[in-house]
This record gives sequence, structure tokens and C-alpha cells, in this order.
Amino acid sequence: MRVYEELLFNNLEGFLLACFPITRKLLGTHAWRVTVRHFFAEHRCASPLFRDIPGEFLAWMATQTTNPFPQRPYLYEFMHYEWLELAVSIAADEPLPAGVDAHGDLLAGRPILNPTLQLVRYHYPVHRIGPRFKCAEPDGQIYNYLVYRDEANVVRFVELNALTARLLELLKDGRLSGQEALQLIVLDLAHERAEAFLAAGHAILEQLRHAGAVLGAGTLD
Repeated sequence: MRVYEELLFNNLEGFLLACFPITRKLLGTHAWRVTVRHFFAEHRCASPLFRDIPGEFLAWMATQTTNPFPQRPYLYEFMHYEWLELAVSIAADEPLPAGVDAHGDLLAGRPILNPTLQLVRYHYPVHRIGPRFKCAEPDGQIYNYLVYRDEANVVRFVELNALTARLLELLKDGRLSGQEALQLIVLDLAHERAEAFLAAGHAILEQLRHAGAVLGAGTLD
């Protein structure tokens, strides 16, 4: 039974290491293995798919009422950021909606977002965290990230400013034209910033299209 248990544990750890290699380095081998053994002993996975184990591990970490790593307050957000690469890489492909023009007008039409696109916000600069850089406390900023899979099946991570993140958030439900979304944003901006953002808005949308985060323009209902 001990041999069988060790084989199961090693398989489980292997799937987790494939998703969380930097997390293991941040914790160190001993703390990492102790944490994985607690997960192995306490958690019952709802999915039979091996690829879902990292997501189950992340969900289990979120349920821990006592933070096992108080000296690493950034850890859960970093793990979520690390897990997103797997989540986006296996996200199902979806066909483009009917009537989408890959070269259409992104201001007059509805920008159609890449279906694998994820928008996330963290309190820590997770893209900088690693064995040589750790954050003792949040710095009061919100860090916005765009994660998506491009047409070459490469997962892309992009840090966004707050206005571009808000623009994509407004466009996610697919009901607004690019111009309408920009107009909603500028209502909350000072006059000088509003004019500058409106002027730059089309360029931002075109950059997102060029990068594969926006797939084209659809017609308005």
C-alpha cells in the first residue's frame, strides 16, 4: 500500500509541477511537497481528467482558512497567474460568429474578442514575481492582465493599463461598438484625458486586432 500510495502521489505531483514550476521554486522543495501531500490527503477531485488537477489544487488552496504561507501573501495570486497558462491553452476553440469581418471597422462595428481571452486583476505585480523578486506587501496598485491563445496556439500574457482593461471588459459581452465602449469610458475621465483616450482608442483596438486578441468586427443588432 505504501508503494502504491507513493506512485499515486508522484503522479499527482508531476501534474502539479507541470503547471506550477515557479510556485515550487518560491516555496522550496520541502514546503511544496508538504503542501501537495496535504492536498493529496484532504481533497477529493470532482473531475476525472488529469488536466483538471491543477485547477482543483488552486481551488483547494483558496479554501484554506489559515494562510499556510503568511510570509508570501502574493502566493495565491501568483499561482492563479501561473495556472492561467494551462487554462487558456486547453480552452475550447469556438467558431467565429456569423457575419464577423476580420478587417471590419472596430469603431462602428462590435469588436469580437478572442474566445480564449481572460482578463484578470491582481494586487501584486505577478509578472515580476520569481525566486529573485518577492513582494512583502501590496503597493496599492491594481495590476491588469490580458491572457489569450493566438492563432499559432501560443498563450500570450499582456500587462494592460487600467483604461485598456476597462475597454476590453466593456466589449466582452459583445453588445457595444468600439466607439460606444470608448464613449462610456471617457464619461469618467477628466476632459484632457478623455480627448487623448478617444484619439488613441482606435489605435488600441487595432493593436489588439494585430495581436490576435480581437478577431474582427461584427454588425450591431
